[in-house]
Amino acid sequence: MYILIADSGSTKTDWILLKGNETVKEVFTIGFNPYFQNKDQISNAIYAQLLPSIAEYIEQISKVYYYGAGCSNEDNCSIVKQGISNILKVKGIFISHDLLAASRALCQDKPGIAGILGTGSNSALYDGEKIIENVPSVGYMWGDHGSGASIGNKFLTYYFHDDVPKDIKSAFEKAGYHREEILNNVYKKHMPSKYLASLSLFISKHKTNEFVKNIIVSCFEEFFTYQISKYTDSKKYPINTVGSIGVNYKEFLEIAAKNKGYTLGKVIRSPLEGLIKFHQSH
Repeated sequence: MYILIADSGSTKTDWILLKGNETVKEVFTIGFNPYFQNKDQISNAIYAQLLPSIAEYIEQISKVYYYGAGCSNEDNCSIVKQGISNILKVKGIFISHDLLAASRALCQDKPGIAGILGTGSNSALYDGEKIIENVPSVGYMWGDHGSGASIGNKFLTYYFHDDVPKDIKSAFEKAGYHREEILNNVYKKHMPSKYLASLSLFISKHKTNEFVKNIIVSCFEEFFTYQISKYTDSKKYPINTVGSIGVNYKEFLEIAAKNKGYTLGKVIRSPLEGLIKFHQSH
C-alpha cells in the first residue's frame, strides 16, 4: 500500500507518494491555507494539479498525512480534509499543523524546540511525540518574528523614515521600489505578508552591509526573545529551524542565537526529507 505526505505552505505544496522505503512520486501544487481558501478551491486545485500525476495509484493509497499552514484548529483542519477527500476518496486522511511537520522533521522521536522561519514564523516545544508548548503565531502585524515578512517590514520602516543609508536606498529604488507601489502592495493587495517577505530577494543581495546585517540580526533576536524564551527550560535544547529564511541568513541566525544565549541545532530548508524518514520509520 501507498501513503501520501503533503507539506503545504501558503505558496506551494510538496506531495510525496511513498511505498515502504521507496519514493514513488513527487508532485508540486499551489499552496493551501484554510484562512484564505475554502474546501472547493482546495478540491479544484487537487483535481487539476495533483490527481493526474497519481491517478494510477489512487486505489492503493491507504493514508494521507497532510501538514499545512493554518491547520491550527478543528474548523480549518476540516476545510482541508473535505477539500482532499472530495477528490482522493481516501478514508485515512490525517490533517496536522505545519509545526508538527517541522517538529517531526527536525527532532524525529527526540524532545526539542522546532522553529519555522519562512514567509512567516512559528515555533514549538516537542516532547518526541507531540507538541506540548506553543507560543501562538499572530501573523505579520504583531508577530512572525524572524520571518521574511518581519525582515521586510523592518527594512521598510527605516526606509519610510529615511534612515536607510543612501547607497542602499538608491539601490532599492533602482530595483523598482517606491512609496506608492509599496503601499499599494501592503494595503490593497492579497496576502501582504508575502509581499513583505519578497523584499528578502533585495535584502539578501546587500546582507554584507552593516546596516542590513543589523536589521536581520535584530529580527532574529526578536524571534528568540518573543518566541523561544517562553518555553520551559528553553536553553536546555538546541534550537532547530526549517525554512528558507533560516537557511539564507544562517550566519546571522547563529549570531542572534549566541547573543541570546542559545545553541543553534539543525537549520534546513524543507521538512520533506525528515518527514519521509519519520513516516518510513513509523
